Amino acid sequence: MIALERLEALLAGFPGLTIGLVGDLFLDRYLDIDPDLRELSVETGLEAYQISRVRNSPGALGTILNNLAALGVGRLVPVTVIGDDGQAYDLLKALARLPVGTEHILQDAKRNTPTYTKPLRRDADGIVRELNRLDLRNRASFDSDMQARLLDRITRVWNSTAGLIVLDQVNEEGWGVVTPAVRTHLAELARRDPDKLMFVDSRAHIQKFQAGVLKPNLAECRRAVGMAAEGQSPDPAERDAEDQRAVGELARRTELTLFCTRGEQGMLIAEPGRPVVKVSGYPVTGPIDVVGAGDSATSGIVASLLVGATLPEAADLGNLVASITVQQLGTTGTASPEQLRARWHETHA
Repeated sequence: MIALERLEALLAGFPGLTIGLVGDLFLDRYLDIDPDLRELSVETGLEAYQISRVRNSPGALGTILNNLAALGVGRLVPVTVIGDDGQAYDLLKALARLPVGTEHILQDAKRNTPTYTKPLRRDADGIVRELNRLDLRNRASFDSDMQARLLDRITRVWNSTAGLIVLDQVNEEGWGVVTPAVRTHLAELARRDPDKLMFVDSRAHIQKFQAGVLKPNLAECRRAVGMAAEGQSPDPAERDAEDQRAVGELARRTELTLFCTRGEQGMLIAEPGRPVVKVSGYPVTGPIDVVGAGDSATSGIVASLLVGATLPEAADLGNLVASITVQQLGTTGTASPEQLRARWHETHA
């Protein structure tokens, strides 16, 4: 695990960073249902849930924005396309609370602002649980004009920031911001400036990226090389060896460096032609909520790499951030430098 002096040195560099981001920016809308208020619908006879509070937060790419801001990164410059609707208004209002430049957020009246509506209700044991999520998404590609505008903005942000995070949230090819044309353009930019960090997270297409540092989770990595999402062996050592083979194989096929997240077990780092490196996770007790954990890890990894961390140091800091965010229930959590220091001391005690 990273030494405290080294952790402090990395944190001290975060405020001086300007980081670009490309990808799918969602609105996360949380509906807090009051279980003590009961009312039946006259029309259907079903219970009408009573909302006591509505909370709006940037989601998907916005989760990374939230986490980078909480870590103290100085300026964040996203490139994305949203709609021109009420959800866009709420999303931009939420972004105004962060150190985010919105000049490269394009709006298209023909598209929806992607929105995850998350009803939350406290159960009989007092635990807040998320009910069925309601998704508002786009199910078509951009027109050629918007695609050209998007590529132009990506180039501008690449040229003006310390590094770039790419988040490909949408599983269906061509329906999100990171289209095949965007992937090709990103590869061209990386080839022009090979020493600049481009950090890529993709739910369904990680093996299609031709440049950057890749960050799949373990299931995504295994699927990308044709393996089952989970190992079947009852022997933990055999499963661990199989996981390492999957990560090493993806690094070999793509010829790119990988950070593979695997929950409480931490991360695996693979570089083409080198042995896989294991970085242990930080222990966590009590209830957890893993929503957004990968995005919080991304934030810690990227900010650390941009201020000079080694690959294992960056993975360790990413694990440290995620160990804090998973303990925040009913929301997509963040971690501040003060919380990182406290968790470090707690672990090393």
